[in-house]
Amino acid sequence: MRIIICPGINEPALTESFISGWLDLFSDSSISQNPVSILVFPGKGFLALSAFHILQFLRDRLGDNLESPVIFISFSAGVVGAIGAAYSWRLLGGRVKAFIAIDGWGVPLWGDFPISRMSHDYFTHWSSCLLGSGQNNFYAEPAVDHLSMWRSPQTVQGSWVDSKMEIFPPRGRLTAAEFLHMLLKRYEAN
Repeated sequence: MRIIICPGINEPALTESFISGWLDLFSDSSISQNPVSILVFPGKGFLALSAFHILQFLRDRLGDNLESPVIFISFSAGVVGAIGAAYSWRLLGGRVKAFIAIDGWGVPLWGDFPISRMSHDYFTHWSSCLLGSGQNNFYAEPAVDHLSMWRSPQTVQGSWVDSKMEIFPPRGRLTAAEFLHMLLKRYEAN
């Protein structure tokens, strides 16, 4: 499984912290029969908004291996560039297994691939879902600051929400890292 990480406009140390915050759960699990390949888009600043640069990064790293399924995990401003790159990858014939947007407030998300949103509070969750979301989503409860979702997903408590059901009651309480682990486990099985 190839995971494409598209950070926002944040310090690289936060991205490293994010990866280590959920990767321990994923690597200790019995689900991963295939090696997990993580590619982190290295663009800094406003390049996080550029679908073109993210797509170019994918083409450089994956070449024409379009059949290899990819999962996008994006944060904040990086959601803008990542969703455009995911659409473009699909138009080129690539396979997008899933798209996970973490605090991509105000970014419309639609596609012919599974989409999930993770939000730092209920308001961001609710208002972002108006612009498209998938079936499985997460919001922090109690609310946390925006960067906490990226810096330390293993400490952010919240609710898993199934959007095909009523918003209330949530399906379950867990950490953001556990929710992400659950999604990746589901996508690996499919």
